[in-house]
Amino acid sequence: KLCAVRDFLGHFGLQLGGGDEPKAADYARLLATIKDRPDAQLLQTVLLRSLSQAVYSPDNVGHFGLAYESYTHFTSPIRRYPDLLIHRAIKAVLGKSRYSPGDWAGLGAHCSMTERGAGDANRDVVSWLKCFYMRDRIGEHFDGSISAATGFGIFVALHEVYVEGLVHVSELGNEYFHFDP
Repeated sequence: KLCAVRDFLGHFGLQLGGGDEPKAADYARLLATIKDRPDAQLLQTVLLRSLSQAVYSPDNVGHFGLAYESYTHFTSPIRRYPDLLIHRAIKAVLGKSRYSPGDWAGLGAHCSMTERGAGDANRDVVSWLKCFYMRDRIGEHFDGSISAATGFGIFVALHEVYVEGLVHVSELGNEYFHFDP
């Protein structure tokens, strides 16, 4: 994954430092250099997708993006089961005891899985809402950027409304296109 990202960045004359194990500071330096570029959104998205997904775990591995050696995540008010677990653990520590819900690793794996499912459901709802919003705007013109290319068309991200959609290759005119990944 990292090798493909480095190749992609190379096409833009960019380089991610840090060798085989880039640190948060390496990402931060690169992000600072691209922030004013017109293609910054695309490059930021590629960098974000190059990172491993976060997982809930009893092992303290810190936070990569924030460069914290120790880290836990919770929200207040409590919105998810992982938040409830952390709140209970903090309450126990403040009461000079220990919270023991059982198999922390199993709970972490379960919470990670359900969080992915919730994220998928959220993306589905947001996609539906974007379609609902745009249905009355068919035929209008918008500024946008190509966010991805495939053999069957291009994906365009509209700047003003933060909607992304497919422009099928058949809609690109009578020219012939050859897709080169």
